[in-house]
Amino acid sequence: MDQLNAMRAFARVVESGSFTRASELLDIPKPTVTKLIQQLEAHLRVKLLNRTTRRVTVTTDGAAYYERALRILGDIDELDGSVTVSQGSPRGRLRIDLSASLANLVIIPALPLFHQRYPEIQLDLGLGDRPVDLLAENVDCVVRGGTITDQSLIARRIGEIHLIACASPSYLQRHGVPQHPTDLETGHVTVGYRMGATGRVWPLEFENGKETYEIRAPSVVTLNEGTGYVAAVLAGLGIGQAATISVQDDIAAGRLVPILTEWCSGSVPLYIVYPPNRHLSNKVRVFVDWLADLFANDDLMQRRSRIPSLEPAR
Repeated sequence: MDQLNAMRAFARVVESGSFTRASELLDIPKPTVTKLIQQLEAHLRVKLLNRTTRRVTVTTDGAAYYERALRILGDIDELDGSVTVSQGSPRGRLRIDLSASLANLVIIPALPLFHQRYPEIQLDLGLGDRPVDLLAENVDCVVRGGTITDQSLIARRIGEIHLIACASPSYLQRHGVPQHPTDLETGHVTVGYRMGATGRVWPLEFENGKETYEIRAPSVVTLNEGTGYVAAVLAGLGIGQAATISVQDDIAAGRLVPILTEWCSGSVPLYIVYPPNRHLSNKVRVFVDWLADLFANDDLMQRRSRIPSLEPAR
């Protein structure tokens, strides 16, 4: 029996709750996963999993074994990583989840530099704004904006995303240009953004150093993904408050018009988040460090995150 691979298969089944999903995550056939688990149970002489046609649950013995196995697998990954560090060549598949707009505008264009530096790391990118269970989905790290509520995860702040309120010219022709944040509450509609983690619709926030307003205006459409959100604003479906990196080209081309520029629309902290059992993985470490450097680069991120010297829209 290959006990190490059996332990990995068992951990993936526990985390995903499915033999099928575990086989996909490990990239091995489902019968192989089943055989590895059966061999592990025979070796230990205990039942680790309860299986039915609908679900897989872990037994009491299985839960205890999983906790110890996870630590052992983490130690092995750390050991492999330490050897890789000494050889200067981190390798392996790295699964990352991040928003499509951030990936398309900032990270993917810079990936050739990462690949040139670390040619033996294969990146597997998942794009979207939905909440991700890092352990169950076997994701190494996620890049997310906003407050990190899960204190069991390790979060490193790598920058911030600046926001700007804007609307399409056609919308402003129909509804007029708001002169004050409270104008949005009457006679205007917004495009709503629903946060995946909480299901709450994000309010529009404005402040000018003296006053602060949190606006919850009516909307005709609500979305839970950034690129779709910007597309709805471009279509004239309402006023939006989007990341400047997502709308700067549309503003420069006149497809969107900044509004209420006398009022600061604030910013959102940006984090790279990873499970504690993987914080010493060398491939994760080098990617985190590279991404932090990328967002700290003035010529790249700072220019993309701000739109300076905007005159108030009239």
